[in-house]
Amino acid sequence: MTEHHLSVRRTARYFTLGPAAATARELWIVLHGYGQLAARFLRAFAPLDDGARCIVAPEGLSRFYAESGRNDKIGASWMTREDRLAEIDDYVRYLDVLYDEVMRGAVAVPVTVLGFSQGTATAARWLAQGSVRAGRLILWGGEVPPDLDLAAARQCWEKTDVTLVVGSQDQYITPKVLSRDEQRLREHGISFRVEGFDGGHEIVPEVLGRIAQ
Repeated sequence: MTEHHLSVRRTARYFTLGPAAATARELWIVLHGYGQLAARFLRAFAPLDDGARCIVAPEGLSRFYAESGRNDKIGASWMTREDRLAEIDDYVRYLDVLYDEVMRGAVAVPVTVLGFSQGTATAARWLAQGSVRAGRLILWGGEVPPDLDLAAARQCWEKTDVTLVVGSQDQYITPKVLSRDEQRLREHGISFRVEGFDGGHEIVPEVLGRIAQ
């Protein structure tokens, strides 16, 4: 048996809140977590829609029925461990193309990229391996990818403010996981700050508003 790969065209979906980037004060690109859909995820960012902020939520390319025995709940994923390197390459190219599409006609718009849960790995890899540079990278409720080359990422994130957002009750980002990420970032000379809050694995409007300010 011989494995082969073939690049094909496919249709990706994304949702937006607020004005077009060409007329916006700033652009946010927000990446959902595992098993979520972009439209539902984007609802959490409605408080940021002040008429001058363009918020874009791309959807992972792999959709699936999210609960066994229930065909009415559908979610999406950015990748799985199966053929993972090809899937990473696919979503990095996808997000680069999305950025070019959204930014058409825009000039010097400050860019924030936020990843939640599984989306943190997607956001970190995209800004380290793609062609886009952002003023802010927010990793919320997810870890820095253990296999990410942080020495290379440091060059790409040279002008990027990195923020780790962690809930005190988050079952995935435990103090041990957070400590490991902090140590890795420090070892590679990447500046960051931690925004903690009293809560779990969720987007909290009050915390989001505080970060947006």
